[in-house]
Amino acid sequence: MNVSRIASVPGDGVGREVVAEATRVLNRVSSRKGLGFQVTEWDLGADRYLREGVSITEEEFSTLASDYDAILLGALGDPRVEDNRHARDILLGLRFRLDLYVNHRPCHLLDRSLSPLRGGPGSGFRLDIFRENTEGVYANLGGRLRAGTQDEVAVQEDVNTRRGVERIVRAAFTFARERGRGRVTMVDKANAMPHVGGLWRQVFRELGDEFPEMETDVMYVDAMAMDLVRRPERYQVLVTSNLFGDILSDLAAVLTGGLGLAPSANVHPGRHALFEPVHGSAPDIAGTGTANPMAAIRSVALLFEHLGHPEAAREVEEAVRAAIAQGVATPDLGGGASTREVGAWIEERLSEDRE
Repeated sequence: MNVSRIASVPGDGVGREVVAEATRVLNRVSSRKGLGFQVTEWDLGADRYLREGVSITEEEFSTLASDYDAILLGALGDPRVEDNRHARDILLGLRFRLDLYVNHRPCHLLDRSLSPLRGGPGSGFRLDIFRENTEGVYANLGGRLRAGTQDEVAVQEDVNTRRGVERIVRAAFTFARERGRGRVTMVDKANAMPHVGGLWRQVFRELGDEFPEMETDVMYVDAMAMDLVRRPERYQVLVTSNLFGDILSDLAAVLTGGLGLAPSANVHPGRHALFEPVHGSAPDIAGTGTANPMAAIRSVALLFEHLGHPEAAREVEEAVRAAIAQGVATPDLGGGASTREVGAWIEERLSEDRE
């Protein structure tokens, strides 16, 4: 039996609480199905940084890259570290150093009652957002000149390479083909950013010719934000830049129940993968037992799917859906259950033989 090694990085704040529940679910499913997953917890986060002055070392980067099949991350960010240097070093470090160029954020409505839209979109609403994850303004190129004066200038470069654009667009088209989705939409701001937009549109058009069965369209990001609220069912797969993907995926997450339900995958296909809930460390509710573990648990479903266990992924998603239907939820979803109680209910559900 092939053993999959998983590095667990609970991180900060509620990250520790939600990853504890996600790990229990992962271990339960692995044990019941004989998958042989091995989970090792890593002490990376604010506590370690404040204790040792170290965020993540070169040796740790190397080990995570070479010795593990996937990483499960909770959340990073702590007010005790004013500039959140440790969070940037760890999270952005892993994304860039491991070249995790695909950020896949599924925004699937699990129950119509969860949507804040009037009437709500149809319960079959399934939107998958593919965000370029290693370029754009997040490449952090630029600087500040004459800082602290009235003549100060701040420049943040938006870096887009043909290679970078092509591989994320191809990932979106490939996903759509493999999942039987019929429409791929590219989002940009070409009217205000013609150079960047021109590159994205050219690549999207050229690759679209390789997927002739796909319906394709292009939207400005502001129009897309409006249309996601107006008629979300129209869209199936979105592909866009780092910044626009970050913003639109949070909007889409709210349409389907909020960040407490939103999972994500950061992937370099065939090489490395990191899975994390979209939400942050939420230090204001850390320790209260009210954090929603479902996003972290659904990130485990993405992890199972990535490692070749689609049935395990489906069962985890169904267990989360069942918990919502039964009203087993934390306060953000209108329930009265604690983080631990929600995790325990889902774990128990997955312990049952439902064949």
